[in-house]
Amino acid sequence: MDMRKSEIIVLGIILLSFIVGIYLYSQMPEKMASHWNAKGEVDGYMSKFWGLFLMPLISVGLFLLFIAVPKIDPLKHNVEKFRRYYDGFIVLIIVFLFYLYLLTIFWNIGIRFEMIQLLVPAFGILFYYCGVSRYFFLRKRELVE
Repeated sequence: MDMRKSEIIVLGIILLSFIVGIYLYSQMPEKMASHWNAKGEVDGYMSKFWGLFLMPLISVGLFLLFIAVPKIDPLKHNVEKFRRYYDGFIVLIIVFLFYLYLLTIFWNIGIRFEMIQLLVPAFGILFYYCGVSRYFFLRKRELVE
């Protein structure tokens, strides 16, 4: 089975997130901040194990789902038409989750910042990519038809 460049990148990010979690395990508090409300205040905590490994595990699950979708899609040939954008989206989602993971770790190490201010640009990039890739996919389809 040949791996796509995007799959290699994603696997590298996921592996890095597990390495970071293992390396920092002894330095984390027993209860880690894990959720912030709309005001940017911590309003949720979880154990150290889940605080360090839930996001990498979610990333693995999403990656497997993203790999499976083209294989189970009854219109498989349609995925290939926008494969470049699909692969880019997979990488972007995993990078976004890794960024969120790092912010959570920094917060729990004791580095304080406005969580919302650091998340808004990341969401903006994610939404921008979704819009732009949809536009170019539809534009490409118009040129072909």
